[in-house]
Amino acid sequence: MRRSALLGTVLLAFACCLFAAPSASADPLSGTSGFYVNPASAPAAWVAANPSDPRAASIRSAIAAEPIARWFGDDGGDIGTEVSSYVGTAYSHGKVPVLVAYDIPDRDACSGYSGGGASSVSAYESWISTFAAAVAARPAVVVIEPDALSDYSCLTAAQQSSRTAMLLFATRMFQTKAIDTWAYLDAGHTNWVAPATMAAELKAAGVANIRGFSVNVSNFYTTGSSETYAGSINASLGGSSHFVVDTSRNGNGSDGEWCNPSGAKLGTTPQSGGGADLLLWVKTPGVSDGECGTDPTTPAGTFDPALAVALINGT
Repeated sequence: MRRSALLGTVLLAFACCLFAAPSASADPLSGTSGFYVNPASAPAAWVAANPSDPRAASIRSAIAAEPIARWFGDDGGDIGTEVSSYVGTAYSHGKVPVLVAYDIPDRDACSGYSGGGASSVSAYESWISTFAAAVAARPAVVVIEPDALSDYSCLTAAQQSSRTAMLLFATRMFQTKAIDTWAYLDAGHTNWVAPATMAAELKAAGVANIRGFSVNVSNFYTTGSSETYAGSINASLGGSSHFVVDTSRNGNGSDGEWCNPSGAKLGTTPQSGGGADLLLWVKTPGVSDGECGTDPTTPAGTFDPALAVALINGT
C-alpha cells in the first residue's frame, strides 16, 4: 500500500501504524483502539427492537457486541454519503471499520439468492469509484465483491471477461483513491475453485494493486483449512500477497452445506494474526443465506434471531 505524504497531523496516530507498508509480520490493528462495532448492525437493531425477548441478552453479548463488517450495495441511496459517514464515524472514535463492496453486475450468479448488482459496467465503475473515494485517506478494511471470482463457472466467457475488467478497475480505485485502506479481493472458499486457478483469476483482477484477498466469506470452513487454501493461492501468486479469513460461522467447520446449515457455530472473534492478516466476521451471524436449509422462509440478507441463537449454541 502507498502512504500519502499529505496526511499530516490530521490523521490520528493509529493510522500510521495501521497502514504502514505491507509486510508478512504487519499487524493492521497495531496502535489502534480496535475494530469499529456498528451500533446499527442487524443483530444490534433486532436487540434494540426486542429488549424483552429472552434471546436478546445472548444475541447482544455474543454477536451484536462484536465488530461485524457492514455490507454496501446499490440500495438506492447515495453510496458516497453512506460510506463516508460510516468510515467517518469509526474514524472519529479511533476505530477501524470493516466494509464489504457488493454490487458487481450479475451478483451471486450461481445461487441467485443474493442476486442483483449494478445495472451495467459503467454503473458499477461509477459506484465503486465513488465508494473508494468516500473512504479516502481514512483507515479501513474493505472486502471486495464476495464470490465474484468464484462464480465464473456460472457466467459466459463474455461475462467473465467483463467481470475481470470491472474487478481490475475496482482494485485500481482502492489503490489510488483509498490509499490507507487494506483492501482484499474475495477468493471464495477451500472447496470451490482450485488454488492455482483462483490465483490466476486474482492476478488478472489486480490483486497486486491492493493488500490481498479474502477467503471463506459467508461460509463455514475451519480457519485452519481456510489458511491452508489461502496459503496455496498465495504460493501460486509468488508468496507476495496477504489474506483474511471470515470466521463468523466456522466454529464447527463445514458439513458441505453452504445455505443455513444445521450445526454451525460462531467462530473466533475478529482479531489480528494467526496465519492471516486478520480474522474477521464478514458475514453477519444470524443473517439468512437465503430461503433454504434450516430457515426456508427467511430471504437472504434478513436477520433471524433463531439462526443467531443456533450459531451461539452450535446447534
